[in-house]
Amino acid sequence: MIDLDTLLKDREVLSYIKAADKHLESLGYTEHGIRHAGYVAKTAGEILRKLGYRERECRIAEFAGLLHDIGNLVNRDKHALMSAIFAHDLLLRKGLALQDVLEVAMAIGNHHEEEGNPVSPSAAALIIADKSDVHRSRVRKRHDLRNDIHDRVNYSAKSSKVIVYPRKKKITFDIKIDTKISPVLEYFEIFMERMLIASKATKYLGLKFELIINKTKML
Repeated sequence: MIDLDTLLKDREVLSYIKAADKHLESLGYTEHGIRHAGYVAKTAGEILRKLGYRERECRIAEFAGLLHDIGNLVNRDKHALMSAIFAHDLLLRKGLALQDVLEVAMAIGNHHEEEGNPVSPSAAALIIADKSDVHRSRVRKRHDLRNDIHDRVNYSAKSSKVIVYPRKKKITFDIKIDTKISPVLEYFEIFMERMLIASKATKYLGLKFELIINKTKML
């Protein structure tokens, strides 16, 4: 079975990710390139490993995390569905077994908060990992934060961690925000739907969801 390290070095895979990110950059979106894809892939796999899932399921989550945004190279709307289609064909060409490819596609097709659902452990892990990635490194234009709330909130995030507590049966988003840049209220203004689907995904895994911002429990 192919692994994440192999795909992270694959020219075709990297080309898809870079092309999708270039499209989003032209539309003014935060970074959705190699850094984001790699973070989501590794975090999704790590979540399931800490919860004791089989390696096959962990790798499916990693592959889904790596490729979950490549559909953005066509259009931002319905990008999860396009990403699933592209990933299906791409992973078949790389030699991944059909059943694994189908599970990757299913996870990717359900990762977006507007139409997605945690329909499998890998889908749930992908959702949690994707929605946790808020950080100033994702901001492309840092000179004019006043005019873009997404850039402002991301740039205000000094750190963001996903912490899995298997014994306590909970997953925590631990975020540190510089409130001089953006008030905590703005985080909820743009990320509430993402937190709701992350909570839903956590519940699917049989755990409780916890959001901590600046050492204060919010959810």
